[in-house]
Amino acid sequence: MSFLLPKLTSKKEVDQAIKSTAEKVLVLRFGRDEDPVCLQLDDILSKTSSGLSKMAAIYLVDVDRTPVYTHYFDISYIPSTVFFFNGQHMKVDYGSPDHTKFVGSFKTKQDFIDLIEVIYRGAMRGKLIVQSPIDPKNIPKYDLLYQDI
Repeated sequence: MSFLLPKLTSKKEVDQAIKSTAEKVLVLRFGRDEDPVCLQLDDILSKTSSGLSKMAAIYLVDVDRTPVYTHYFDISYIPSTVFFFNGQHMKVDYGSPDHTKFVGSFKTKQDFIDLIEVIYRGAMRGKLIVQSPIDPKNIPKYDLLYQDI
C-alpha cells in the first residue's frame, strides 16, 4: 500500500512539505517501505487518506534518505509518525515519555482518524500539544534509549 501515498525522499522535500502544508495536519511517516510494521501502518494511512483529505496531508519519509530529520526527531524505532500544523510541530501526550512522535503502527483505522481529528481541532485553537484520544492499551510500549549522555 506504500505506493498509494506520496513519498518525500530528501531534506528539501520534507522542508517544502512542512512549509507549504497550510490549514491541515501534516503527517510524516518515517520508516522503510520494506519493513513489515511500516507496511501495516501504510495500509491504515492509505485507507484513511482520502477520507481525511480536508484535515490531513499524509507523506511517507524514508529514514535512510533523510538522516537530518531522522536524527532531529530521534527516530530510533520505525515506523515513527510526526505531526505538523501550519509549519508548527504538534506534540501529542500518549501517556508515554515521548510526546514528539507516535512510534509503531496504529491498531485500527479509527485510532488514526480520532488522533488526526484531535490534533486538527487542537491546532485550530492554537494548541501545540494535545491529549491522545487513543485507548492506552492500543499504544505500543517501548523504552526510551538515551545515547551519549
